Amino acid sequence: MKGIHILLVEDNEGDILLTTEALEERKIINKISVAKDGKEALDFIFKEGAYKNATTPDLILLDVNLPKKSGHEVLQLIKNDDRTAHIPVIMLTTSSSETDINLSYKHHANCYITKPVEVNDFLEAISGIEDFWLNIVKLPTNE
Repeated sequence: MKGIHILLVEDNEGDILLTTEALEERKIINKISVAKDGKEALDFIFKEGAYKNATTPDLILLDVNLPKKSGHEVLQLIKNDDRTAHIPVIMLTTSSSETDINLSYKHHANCYITKPVEVNDFLEAISGIEDFWLNIVKLPTNE
């Protein structure tokens, strides 16, 4: 099986640490990149500035509440561009706001997951993402 590259877009250091540790336990993920704000995420995804040689991610985990550009803005730009619209985007956020959920799906998020508060529940959610998106779903190729 081809290795998977995940881009985690998250500004909370604790959530970055928990998520990357949970994901790194998987043998099929060969790269995890992290962007800590919306602008950095867009630079990475669209290969601009310091990220001109970045590898296109196979899957994006995107927080809603980000500095510089919100997750909604990032999602909309990804899904409205033919070069990146095929990349699955999972909204992974603390927000359970109906407005955030509806706006995410309006802009073509592939799914919306509210981060559990408890650590074990959070790790279980990450495991569920892995099981579904990496074992069950066939991801598009980045060609």
